[in-house]
Amino acid sequence: MATQVIPLDPLPLRELVAAAILAPSSHNTQPWRFRLAAHRIDLWADRTRALPVNDPDDRELLLSCGAALFNLRVASARHGLAASVVLQPDAAHPDLLARVALAPTPHEGPLAALFDAIARRRTVRTPFHADPPPPPVRQAMVAAASAEGARLDVLDDAARRHAAALLVAEGDTLQWGHPEWRRELAAWMHPASAGDGLVVPRLAAPVARVMVSSIDLGDRVAARDRALVEHSPMLAVLGTPGESVLDWLRGGQALQHVLLVAAGFGLQASYFNQAVEVATLCRRLSRLLGHPGYPQLMLRFGAPLHDAAPAPRRPLDDVIDED
Repeated sequence: MATQVIPLDPLPLRELVAAAILAPSSHNTQPWRFRLAAHRIDLWADRTRALPVNDPDDRELLLSCGAALFNLRVASARHGLAASVVLQPDAAHPDLLARVALAPTPHEGPLAALFDAIARRRTVRTPFHADPPPPPVRQAMVAAASAEGARLDVLDDAARRHAAALLVAEGDTLQWGHPEWRRELAAWMHPASAGDGLVVPRLAAPVARVMVSSIDLGDRVAARDRALVEHSPMLAVLGTPGESVLDWLRGGQALQHVLLVAAGFGLQASYFNQAVEVATLCRRLSRLLGHPGYPQLMLRFGAPLHDAAPAPRRPLDDVIDED
């Protein structure tokens, strides 16, 4: 006898997507689309929101989509839905990144407990309280990455932290010295009302874009970032076994799993990916870690000194297609 497919009301599906789009993304580009059907959600890459200078291989775009996929899994569990995920389900459509089949289940999945952390997660670019997370918290974050097939390396000792800070500063200098990189960064500096991008005040936005695109601020930014990295309560590198679309999608899910576990303990994160985005520095970072695998993201974690506002998000109708 054929298995009966139970159609789901569209409203819960939209609620799942509303949780999914709270994931972080490079430059807050939100490079995803979701296609809704009666019993499934398809996740598509939106290449129109790519960053060809900063992210020429769409690596960070796919990590971002993987993070949104993890939020979708968590929200499904919270809504009493079993989510069966197939990555890259159709070779003829490479932008179809994942197909999530949904079915009611009498039991909440193990990820449901992370749901409330989705709305609490922030990217915090200011200093943190100095106290490092206690060992059990760090272990939980490492375990979260491992559960998704990735690895979280915590840089504990001062020598490795200092070396990582130097790589970040060097990356700042190289990237800011690249006029096309600056122009791309400036193009994503938007007022909050735009719903995406790096937030700047509306009246200041035109001046900020001109300044960033025209002036090499590399030395100033490098000094600031080096200090933030050196004084991170916890500095870590997220890595994957390989460098493929599947690795990046799994890495994005690992990232969001780690971020939600951290947020549950009152910790937030910010990113220092310069040492990964510049190929020569990435190789040096890999040697610093001292094991096989590919670094994907460098993050600092800590308890914020002040509450941070959530990054803006595009309206749901802008990211949803309904069959």
